[in-house]
Amino acid sequence: MPLAVLYSRAIAGMEAPLVTVEVHIANGLPGFTIVGLPEAEVKESKDRVRAALQNTRFEFPSRRITVNLAPADLPKESGRFDLPIALGILAATGQIPSDKLGLYEWAGELALTGELRAIRGALAMTYGAARSGRSFVLPEQNAAEAALVRGAAVYPATSLLQICAHLAGREPLQLYSLHPAKDTGAGAGGNGESALRYPGMEEVKGQAQAKRALEIAAAGCHSLLMIGPPGTGKSMLAARLPGILPAMTEEEALESAAMQSLGSGGFRAASWKQRPYRSPHHTASGVALVGGGSNPRPGEISLAVNGVLFLDELPEFDRKVLEVLREPLESGRITISRAARQAEFPARFQLVAAMNPCLCGYLGHFSGKCRCTPDQVARYRGKISGPLLDRIDIQIEVPAPPEEDLMRQAQGESSETIRQRVETAYQRQLERQGKANAHLAVKDIDKYCIPDKAGENLLRQAISRLNLSARAYHRILKVARTIADLAANPEISGAHIAEAVQYRKMDRS
Repeated sequence: MPLAVLYSRAIAGMEAPLVTVEVHIANGLPGFTIVGLPEAEVKESKDRVRAALQNTRFEFPSRRITVNLAPADLPKESGRFDLPIALGILAATGQIPSDKLGLYEWAGELALTGELRAIRGALAMTYGAARSGRSFVLPEQNAAEAALVRGAAVYPATSLLQICAHLAGREPLQLYSLHPAKDTGAGAGGNGESALRYPGMEEVKGQAQAKRALEIAAAGCHSLLMIGPPGTGKSMLAARLPGILPAMTEEEALESAAMQSLGSGGFRAASWKQRPYRSPHHTASGVALVGGGSNPRPGEISLAVNGVLFLDELPEFDRKVLEVLREPLESGRITISRAARQAEFPARFQLVAAMNPCLCGYLGHFSGKCRCTPDQVARYRGKISGPLLDRIDIQIEVPAPPEEDLMRQAQGESSETIRQRVETAYQRQLERQGKANAHLAVKDIDKYCIPDKAGENLLRQAISRLNLSARAYHRILKVARTIADLAANPEISGAHIAEAVQYRKMDRS
């Protein structure tokens, strides 16, 4: 039969639409044509497929080969179509049986030797294959992430020859199953191994206020800005935040894994249920942060979903780059629109930022060596817009630690001890309102964040003296709600409001 039909998947944002691969062999002058809106990587598959078939001792037909990737209006990219194209040629020329091709979906990039190489987006494609009821055959390197999809039948393969042997009935492929440790979420914090995956909070000397702010931020999923001279431990503290966050749920872990699978770095099975921690350099562009491209891919804010996005040296980022964070911080999603297509990615990340207090970095340092004028300080801080600062819940000062703190051995609380308190407070929030305090809407704030009389009076004074915006007012209430949850207090008292107001450093400056 000169025609073979197989199934594969494309990637469009977080979706993996079905692609029907039709291979037709006709008489005429030898030629190899791929149609169906293929991009450069797909067009180059002609040479990879030809070399792979010849090097695995199959006959490459000296006839007219036409490959159609349907639907025709869906752009096709990457080398994942190498495998179905090669199998289609072999089936259309009668070199392998074609009766079982429709039972599977196929994806894999071919080496010139016929070996299979890893592909991007395997997790999203497996979701589609599982919903369609077909099994999924893909490179062995992607099997671990693909098998995270419950109910999916995943068959890993190492080479084209191995797949052909399976279709011929000589050596069937083995169904992949997850290792029990991965399947039960080991490393997610359930068995105490999570502390080994992150730097420990006990290594931080001094900085009691900063540690307290980090604990509050972790318990309520609040954004955090740390201001202090160089070398005071801002980056060190930020790196330890993932280790005190609540354990990831199965849904959160799958969402994070899907984002990593779509990214250029791919997904590693060892990072299953581990909170993402992304720290882009301050030269990053707006597209690098929010995602984009002709075929939209996720940016840093989506790769950090359900984890931490750390922006060090915040004023050194281009102001236009920072402004693109404003909408995702509020909505938790980012929509990338292009003339031909649109893609939407999740962006529920926890923003942690660090900056120096002035241009030289030593304003307020006990050494007194700062010589920056008030105008220079104002210009430096003015690189960060007021609307962006308004969206950061907690803003604290991280002073230089005194000599006695540096000289003594680190004896602080461990990350595991802090994480247990955070987990308890977070569970209170889920039981009360079904979400973290940082994600409360205005109507939820009016319902769950009502302060007592003393707290209300204190909040009224803060609004008057600090000229707080409505957004800052709501942020203070949400932070105070988290402080009360950590104290196991069902009501927000004046002490909770007072502490929350103290975490608005930039409003008080």
